[in-house]
This record gives sequence, structure tokens and C-alpha cells, in this order.
Amino acid sequence: MLLGDLLVANGVVSREDVRKATERQKTTGGLLGENLIALEVVTAEQLQEVIATFPDPPKNIADTGLKASFIETLVLKLMYVHGYEMPTEVAAALKLSTTITNEVLDSARDKGLLEVLGSSGAMLASELRFALTGKGRDWATEALEQCQYIGAAPVPLSAYCDQIERQAMSTERVSQEVLTRNVSHLVLPDGFIDHLGPAVNSGRAVLLYGPPGNGKSSIAEAIGASFEGIVYIPYAIEVDGQVIKVFDPTVHDIAGEEEEPKKKVRAIIDDDDDDVPLRKEGIDERWVGCKRPVMITGGELTLDMLDFRYDTTSKFYEAPLQVKAMNGVFIIDDFGRQTVSPKDLLNRWIIPLEKRVDYLALHTGKKFLIPFDELVIFSTNLSPADLMDEAFLRRIPYKIPMERPSVEDFIQIFVRVCEEKKIELPEDLIDYVFDSFYKKQGEKLASHHPRFIVERILDKSRYTGGEPYLDHASVDFALKNLAIRGGEDNEPIIVHNPGLN
Repeated sequence: MLLGDLLVANGVVSREDVRKATERQKTTGGLLGENLIALEVVTAEQLQEVIATFPDPPKNIADTGLKASFIETLVLKLMYVHGYEMPTEVAAALKLSTTITNEVLDSARDKGLLEVLGSSGAMLASELRFALTGKGRDWATEALEQCQYIGAAPVPLSAYCDQIERQAMSTERVSQEVLTRNVSHLVLPDGFIDHLGPAVNSGRAVLLYGPPGNGKSSIAEAIGASFEGIVYIPYAIEVDGQVIKVFDPTVHDIAGEEEEPKKKVRAIIDDDDDDVPLRKEGIDERWVGCKRPVMITGGELTLDMLDFRYDTTSKFYEAPLQVKAMNGVFIIDDFGRQTVSPKDLLNRWIIPLEKRVDYLALHTGKKFLIPFDELVIFSTNLSPADLMDEAFLRRIPYKIPMERPSVEDFIQIFVRVCEEKKIELPEDLIDYVFDSFYKKQGEKLASHHPRFIVERILDKSRYTGGEPYLDHASVDFALKNLAIRGGEDNEPIIVHNPGLN
């Protein structure tokens, strides 16, 4: 991942600024940071502020925060499972430097766990090839019985906690412009964004509540997309000799992956005050630079999903949901519809929301705490008073209602949906919907209804093979699928399918 990617992702420079600096670099030399400063698109202070968040690469075994024996065991398992022979292969798997890796390999060889097979490659680029001895294979198999983790070297718990604090939600400001852009696909009441903005920037808990089908889930996802900074997620952390996997590609989006997934960051900053250059030769590759995570969970959420999951076969841990969402946004959708009672679920959140720390435990009985830094969003279409008592409501500083749309907003949503789906909207169509459905049946407006109606008409056109069009008959067909019969006197019951505004 290049420094340019990080600066763009953090909003410090534009992609065009990076391109110009790269072109200048070809003729004048120097590093990217120096050229960006020379072009006056970034100051040394701004550059230093971004680089200050990088996890420092370890220079020796002590700097890793791990015991030498822990790394040595991990090396033996990697070589046993993958058949690695060369230090560069092992270093790449460990995400540690070849200097550290060679130190570990030499130690293992001195103990009779490894033997040298010879060298490979041309003379200048040659490196020794290693293989496990019989004793080394025995050590590796015994180690795999105790723990089957064979990924990147973990980072210690203390380093993980420090990094959480360095890249806290409070270090990033979501501007009105960014938030407005991310909710622009929704039709919202006047003043709603100005109510939402302070909640987003607070980094505290938010409650979105209101009748179903009016955009709560869409708003929550838009909030998550409004954070544009980069945070560093460890592949794994080590606690008391146990390994906990944290990085999850289904949750964590690697920043700049499309352009430069493999490259290290390298930058020089000139300190104008004392003329001493601050040099940072990269980041600790045990960490992955990612966009702030957005974790969404709904009715499937259970209490055990908020604790470490220990696999009795592999004998290492998977981080719980809130840890994977650390320094990001955790959305609890459909709150109140989980199999666990709302009271039990809320009790689990009291300490993290109030004290900003979370207490966790290993199956060994080891207990520890980590900083709790994430924006938790509760979204529900049930009455908050039925879900939370006054004591818990106090711990949620922002409570934002998502009301049903006004007639004007409903019409605007209908027009937008038709434009998006490229289907003509006859002048009398909306009046017909109001007269035949809302007025006649006494139903209430919902923001998702226009999309529901149009999409059912598109479904029918795909079946018949004809061009989709809106008329009274097609709307009647769509509305029959919006309501089901079964109420008193076989009256229609509205089905509030989830949908975007």
C-alpha cells in the first residue's frame, strides 16, 4: 500500500495531486512525501499526522512484543505445513522482516530443529535453504496439536490497545458535505442531516427508530460509508500465549488494494524546526490498512457472538463481532427481534457504552480489557420504551426518529425510483395509487412502497416478455403483493418489506 493511497483515503490530497508528485519524482528524485510538500499540496505537519498512525515495523525480535520461542514455533509450523525452505518465503508468511526471520532460523538450527540444504539463486541474490530435521518435525507436529494457527505473526495485546487509541473515531471528522453526499440517494425531511451529523461525529451510541420500511437500515449504512479514514487491523493478536484472529476479509476492506496491494509505505518528512528528517521506512506488515469497518448484524445476533469463539479443533480464537468492528461502525439492525431478550443484550452493552472499555475472557479463564471505540447504531421498528428502560436510554445520547414520509416526499421518492428504473410515470398514476390504496384502504405511507410497486411491475414484464409500463392494472397487481388477507373480516394486512427510500 503506497503512501499516496493513504493520503488520498484520509482526504489529505487528491489522486491528481499524487499523480503530479509522481511525475515530478521522475525528474527531480526524492520520495513521494518530499514531492508533495514541494508542490505545496500538503504540509510536513499534515504528512506527519498521517504517518504517525502507522504501526512501527519491528527491527528485532524484542520489538515484535512476542517471545522468541513463540515465533520459532510458528516458523516450524509454517515450514511443516507449507514446505517453505527459504527465509524470504517464511518472512513473507510471518509478515516480519528477513532480518528477524533469519535470527529465528539460526536459533532453530542451533537447536537441531533445522538443517541447511544449500543455497539457491544467483550468487548475489542467493539465500540458504532450510529444512526441518526429524526433531524439528516432531516439534512442529506437537505444536500443531496445541494450536493450528499458521498465519502472520500476531501482535501483542498491548500494541493492539495502543493502536485502537491512536486511530480512534474521534480522530476523524465527518463533514456535512460528506454526510450529505452519502445520503443523497434518500429523500429525507428538511433538517434531518443536521440532526444526524452531530450523532455521527460523537462516536457514541445512536438509536434509529420508527415504523418499518422508512430508511433506517439505509441511513445506518450511509453513516458507515461516510467514514473515509484508514485504520490498521492486525491479522491476529496474542494474549497469554493464545492466538486470536482479528482480520476478516468479509468485514475489512483493504485500502488501496486495487492499485498497490503489496507495496510498503515509505516517506520522508523534513522537520522545519530542527532540520532533522523524520524517516519512517514502512509499516508493520502484521497490520492491514483498511477502511473503517462497518459491521451489520440483525435478528441472528446472540450473546455468544460477542465473546471469543474458541475452535476446539484448531485451538485458536476468532474475534467477536464488536472487536472486528473496532474503530468503525457496529449496526444492530432489527433490534428487539433477536432470539436473546433485549434486556440481556442491552446489559452486555452497558459497560462498553458507558466506560468505553470491553471486558473479554479466554477459555483458560484469563480476563482482560480492551478500549471500546466504535459507533454503535441500534435500529428498530419497535417502540424504544418497550425495549429499553430509562437507565439504558440515558446511555444512548442520540435518539433519532425515522418518520413516515410526507405526501411531497413520497411523490419525490416515486419519481426517483421511476427515473432510476427508466420507466415512465404517467401524470395520473400517483393520484390513482393514493385513491385506490391509501385513501380507500386507510393505509399509511411508507418510503419503501414506490420501489416495491415498481419492482413488482418489472418482475411481471420479465415474465411476459413485454416492456414494463405503469398503468392502473399493473399497479393493482403490485399492490396485491404489498398486502395480504388475514386480518379481521379478511381485511388486508400490509407487508412491510425492507427496502431503500
